[in-house]
Formats: sequence, C-alpha cells, structure tokens
Amino acid sequence: MGSHTLRSRPVPDTRRRRLAVTIATALSLLAASGAAASGLTGDLSEVARHSGPSTDRVSAATDIVPPTPPRNLRVTGKTEHSVSLAWDPSVDNVGVVGYDVYQHGQLMVSVSGTTLEATVIGLEADTRYDWTVFARDAAPNVSRASNNVVVRTDSVVLDNESPTAPVNVRVTGRSSTSVSLAWDAATDNVGVTGYVVHRDGAQAGTADGPATTVNGLAAGTGYRFSVRAQDAAGNLSPFSEEVIAVPGGTAPAGEPELGAVTTLREGTDVPWGLAFLPDGSALVSEREAFTIYRLFPDGRRIDVGRVPGAQGTDGEGGVLGVEVSPTFAADGLVFVYHTAAGGNQVVRARLVGGELSGWTTILGGMPKNRYHNGGRLRFSPDGRYLFVSTGDAQNGSYGQNLDTNAGKILRIHPDGSIPADNPFPGKAIWSYGHRNVQGLDFDSRGRLWATEFGNNSQDELNLIERGADYGWPGCEGTAGYCDDSVAPKKTWPTSAAGPSGLAIINDHLFVATTVGRRIYRLRIDGDELVDQQVYFQGAYGRLRTLEVDREGDLWLTTTWDLDDVVDNDRVLHVDVEYPGS
Repeated sequence: MGSHTLRSRPVPDTRRRRLAVTIATALSLLAASGAAASGLTGDLSEVARHSGPSTDRVSAATDIVPPTPPRNLRVTGKTEHSVSLAWDPSVDNVGVVGYDVYQHGQLMVSVSGTTLEATVIGLEADTRYDWTVFARDAAPNVSRASNNVVVRTDSVVLDNESPTAPVNVRVTGRSSTSVSLAWDAATDNVGVTGYVVHRDGAQAGTADGPATTVNGLAAGTGYRFSVRAQDAAGNLSPFSEEVIAVPGGTAPAGEPELGAVTTLREGTDVPWGLAFLPDGSALVSEREAFTIYRLFPDGRRIDVGRVPGAQGTDGEGGVLGVEVSPTFAADGLVFVYHTAAGGNQVVRARLVGGELSGWTTILGGMPKNRYHNGGRLRFSPDGRYLFVSTGDAQNGSYGQNLDTNAGKILRIHPDGSIPADNPFPGKAIWSYGHRNVQGLDFDSRGRLWATEFGNNSQDELNLIERGADYGWPGCEGTAGYCDDSVAPKKTWPTSAAGPSGLAIINDHLFVATTVGRRIYRLRIDGDELVDQQVYFQGAYGRLRTLEVDREGDLWLTTTWDLDDVVDNDRVLHVDVEYPGS
C-alpha cells in the first residue's frame, strides 16, 4: 500500500490520460487472448496502474451504442459449490469484446466476447443465487442486464459432526453498558462458520469470528456468558465454559450507546429513504412500490404520493433516497432520488396539504442498471448544497470517467444548478472512483463521510475530500493498485458488512449493514476511526437506513429485498442513551 495524498483539486496528469485504458477495455484484451476464459475474475491492478480519469477517451466519443442484452441466460449445471451458465450472443454495432457474469450485483467472472458460457466456483452449498450477464464492447459500453436466473446450489453431503467447543472465553473490555468477549477459535471437520453467544442461558447474539461485544447491559449487574460454535450444516458445538462479567466504568460525556428497540411500523416494503419533517414525523420511500409515506412517532402511516415515472430494475433500482429541504417551513420542498426510463435522477416536489405535487427533475441522465444505482441524498450543514451518491451502473470504468455522473458523489444547488466552486468546472462531480455509495453524513467539523459497497473483497467507509479519487475500479478497499487514490478510513470484509445507511451522533458514526445484518459504531479521532462497537448482529435482518430524530434517537429500516416477499419490512425506533452527558 503506497502513500495516499488528499487532494483538494486534482488535475489529472496529461500523460496518464493520454495512456488511459479503462478496466473493461483491458479486460476484453485479456479475454481475447484467453486470460478471461481461463478464470479471470477482475484482479486488474496492473491495468489500473495506467488508468486515470478518462475525460478525453477517443473510443467513448466514437462509439456510444451499447450491445444488446445477452439473451436466454440459462443454467447448464450445478454442484454443491459451483454453477454453470450459458447464454445466446449479444449484438453490437462494432463488436462484443466480453461478457460479465454477476450474482446480485457482485461481479463473479468475466469471459471473452466469443465465449458464451461460464462456470462460477467457490459458492456456498444449498444457497440461492440470482444471476445476470452483461455484454461489453471496446468503448466500453455496457448492455442492459440479461434475463435473470435463480438457482440453488446442491446440498452438501450430510454433515452430522459438530464443531469443538470454544475455549478460553475471556473478558477483553467493558463499558457502563457493554462487555467485550474473546475466545480461542473452535475447529470442525468441514469448517466453523460462526459463533452463537449466550447470556444467562439465552441467546444474546452471533459473531463471525472469535470475539464480540454485547451491548444493552446494566452497569453493576453480573452476567454469565457462554459461546457455541456453528458449522455450515447448522451443527452446534457444546457450550464453552461460562465467564462472569460485570459492566462498569464511565463512558465519555455524550458517548451515544444504543438501547431498547421498538417497532414503529410493520408491513412496509423495502423502506429505503427516510427524512424528518420539522414536526418530528418522517417521510419514508418504498423502493419497489414507488410510494412516499409520512410516518409518525406513534406508528401512523399516511401516504403522500407516488413518484411519477419511477421504474424498478429487478434489483436495486426504484425510489431510493429522500431528503427534506433545510428551509422546508418556508418552501415545503422534498427531494427524491429514483430510477426512471432515462436513468437515475433527482426530483423535487412540494408537500402541500398532505400531498406531494409539482414534481420537477433537477438532475437527470445518470446511468442505471439492475444493480449499483447509489441513491443517497444529504444536504450540507449550511443547507446550501445537496450531495448525491451514485453507483457505477455495473460499468467499473464509469468510476474514473469524469464525463459521466455514475460512480461519483455529486454536489449541486437545490435547484439542480452546478456550484461555481465544484472541483471540475461545469460538472456536478465532487469526488470520483466510487463503486456504489449508499450512505452520506457530516461530522461536527462539516466533513463528509460516505459508506461504499465493495465487490468481493472489502467494503469501505471514506472521509470525502473535494475532487479526490477513491480508486474504483483499480482499487477495492486497500486491495489492487491504490497508490494514486485516497485510502478508506475503515474497511470490512464484504461478508461482514454491505454498508448502506450512515448517521453521525456526537462524532460517532453509526453504519447500517445489509449483508452483515448489524450496526457498526466508530468514534472519530482526528482523521481516523477508532473504538468499533457492534450492535444487533443478526437480530433484525438486513439493515438499510438509519437517521437521527429530533430527540437524538435513531430510526432504522430493514429491507428484506432478497426474499421476493412484499410488505415484510419494518421501521424501528432505537433508543440512544448518552451516559455521562
């Protein structure tokens, strides 16, 4: 890992831009020579080493027509840990140079433009996978998604052998309301997949590895903890020996701790965006239903409108972020990020008499795809600028392309105009080199933080600098060629995070995760993040959005968007305690 210089206004090196080769183009060249067909999965650090912001790429100017979507995607075989796929060829005005195989938004393998099949290995047994394929030309233009196919891998051969019991369970830390535990890892004939933590004989949470923090405890009260290991077949080990721990100590003044959780609303469908009105009620967007409703603290719901022209993508598109004007009392404006026929866009409307009306598009034409649509909105602390997070629309080269708003964080005025002091004149772009940003918030110093989904290695939490490059697609987290990009302040394995919503309380960052099904809390210490805590692991499912209400508590949404069941999500209220304040 090289040095990472935070640049206020980078001027891309002319020679780098003259030699710029996009990731997808390089991949196609490798594919043509047989490398991709042999299992290339995207380790392109050597190619990315020569890829800069591509503002003057000739191919992009001469060919803007994407290939047709691959047709007739089908499963040709499967095992416990692999799936084989085939498809009919796409058509392009110049020529198809490659195909990318995705599993629910994650690039799994790429093959050459003459290869119409692929086998993906390393999958989990007895697991449901959702597949699509995209075609690329040399520009690189990327097609829309093929038809999707859903397949479940074969069940593993019956495993009746339980893991060994964890040993040496010990207390590694404590606060007034929490206890941190660690233990020696268990073993298993196939492999340990996680741990179940018990408190006073009842399950209190789960952990991916041999350590966890149990929150929501009472100071001065003794608790008995034990741990069991679990394997992929669901076999549980015997209990470890118990350890007794007593929460104690004094939290720093104003340090926010998460407490009791209550349900504000059940029966809602993929509640993606949430923003508070001055009276303490919130506007909530339903991604798949395209509706906006008003949710009151007592749980009452009143629908206020359906977003005109909104479309789904059979993936992550639809009605996404919602933001309320800082001057709502005077102008009544509400801002919404959604997917439409022409791409992703930001619109605004007025909430008058309990209904949204006067819809106006203020920023449009952002590329869309089945996945990687971004979607978060956040006003700056002074209320003058609206920040917008976008995804790369499953075209990694967009991250470095300053001629598109995909794969960026954008900064605009509330009327959609471009601020004169943006880093790239005439452009909405504030930062670039992003894959799929879904969380934005500001700390007490007015600095912008952002959460970002990685591909198959590392998810990120970034401190955003004006005009800076965050590395995608050449750099994922700290992996790949990262020397010319800004390093993330925190990374997690993609299996333990999937970071979406972000809220900051007293300079503590709270991150809601979809894959990890937990909330992370980290404290800002200068320019770094320290003292990670974990809350609610596995307790409430996939967690999407969290926002701070006017009482200083959190509203948290769940999005079970992978189960094809409608109206089975919730909006939760999380009591935030401030010991020592």
